[in-house]
Formats: sequence, structure tokens, C-alpha cells
Amino acid sequence: MPGPARETTPRGNMAGVRVVTDSACDLSDELLAELGIGLVSLRIRFGSEELVDRTELSTAEFWSRCASYDGLPETSAPSPGQFQTAFEAMAKDGADGVVCVSLSSKLSATIEAARQAARALEGSLPVRVVDSLSVTLGQGLVAIEAAQRAGRSASLDDVAEAAEAVVAKMKVYGAIDTLDNLRKGGRIGGARALLGSMLSIKPVIEVAHGIVEEESKQRTRSRSLRYLADRVKAAGPISRLAAFSAAAPDIDTFLSMLDDVHPTEKVLLGEVGPVIGTHAGPGAIGVAWIPA
Repeated sequence: MPGPARETTPRGNMAGVRVVTDSACDLSDELLAELGIGLVSLRIRFGSEELVDRTELSTAEFWSRCASYDGLPETSAPSPGQFQTAFEAMAKDGADGVVCVSLSSKLSATIEAARQAARALEGSLPVRVVDSLSVTLGQGLVAIEAAQRAGRSASLDDVAEAAEAVVAKMKVYGAIDTLDNLRKGGRIGGARALLGSMLSIKPVIEVAHGIVEEESKQRTRSRSLRYLADRVKAAGPISRLAAFSAAAPDIDTFLSMLDDVHPTEKVLLGEVGPVIGTHAGPGAIGVAWIPA
């Protein structure tokens, strides 16, 4: 049975172009509602039990389950019908076009479901599907840019182009506490070379061209976090900055390392949810930014 397509309640008149994304974005319900962004949920499986992300399984519940679960949770993409329902809900609310920002096509089949739904609505509702080539709040920043551009009465093509421009220049890095989840899930990509010494290092990875790549080998957790903060500081002027963690107890320590970073927009903070947390593993800390 397909899970429900969730659409947050927008503020004000949101006719025109609207934005939909999937639950890998890790944007909060409050921010989704504020920007009028629709959300389609992936599913998470613990053995034979399958749960709808953010509807039947919260982020806190996910990490609690992981602490006592011996295996690796699995994820599954939404159905085309879920996306179609979300797109049609936007049209019913007055939208004359939709931009859908998807989890990286290199990591999930989610985008194919969105594309199928878009094709099914050809002739009745124009839909542009944008591949974020990213994960968690990296994907979220793309959706935010699209929604804010749509809120300024931009055309469908302009909103899609704004999202694609962010995809082209955004940077996403993460300090991984364990590579077990990436290895077991088969999502390790170019970071495979790290496996031989995974017990003696705390790696920093980059999401590059939509896949996980090795960026740096650090010998301690504190060094990996400092390296991550230094990458942000070396980036120069930043328009948007997001920091996120996978139930990491030292996230406040990391945030203090960014005290002297001042992006144009307010820093976005978030928790890594089940979709990406399944692969990143507990303790991961990441940053995503858009150059100014």
C-alpha cells in the first residue's frame, strides 16, 4: 500500500508555482509549512516492519530503534502515485505549476517516481523535476531556494532554473563516525578506499555529483570536526549555510566552531532523518552551503 503524500498547510495565498520535495530533505515541518512546500515520504523497513517516514516514524523514534536493532534498516522510494497525489493537491490549492526537488538520482530511485508522476500529468499540470544531486539539508537548501523564488511570483521555468543553479554550486560535507552503514547499504561510492582503515580513522566525506566521495582522512573525531569547520571558513562569502547531525552528542561543540561564520541568511539547523541516517549512521555531522 502506498504511503500518504503529505502536504503542509501554506501561509497566505500560494497560487502560482509551488514546490514539492521528498522526506530525505530533512526540513522541519514548521519550515515546510512556512514556505508552503509539499512533502512526499519514503519508507523505512526494520526487518519485516515497514513504516512511512515522518508519518509513522519520527526521527527520534528512528534513532531509538537503531540503538537496539542489530541489522541495517532499509529504505524504499515513494510510488509515482504518491507524487501525483502531492502534485494534484498543489493544483487543487491554486497552483498552475510545480517544481519537485528530489533526493540525488545517484542514490535513490525516488526521482524516477517523481518523473513518472510528472509525465502522467502532462497536459493538465506542468511539473519540473529537479535532481538535487544531494541529501539531507543540502537537498533542503535547494527546495528552500525554489520555494522562496516561487513566493516572489517567478515563473515555473525561473523557479526550476533557480533550483538548478543552487545544485550546480552547492557544497556538502560530512564527518562520519562509522562507515558501517555506508558499507552495508552499498552507498559508499568513491569512499570505498576508506574501508581498509576504517577502524583507525574518522573520515570526512563529500557529496559530489550526487554520490558519496572520500574527501579527507582524519585520525580523531575532534580533528574531523575541526577540518569540517575549516572547510566552511575557507569557502569565502556564503549565502546559505546548513548544519545537521545524526543524533550526534557533540553537535553543539561543532556549532561553536562556526561561531565566526556569518552567511547572508540565518544558519539552518536540522536533524538527519531516517532516509539518510540509515546510510550515514549515528554520530554523523554535516554541513551544506551555497556560495554568495
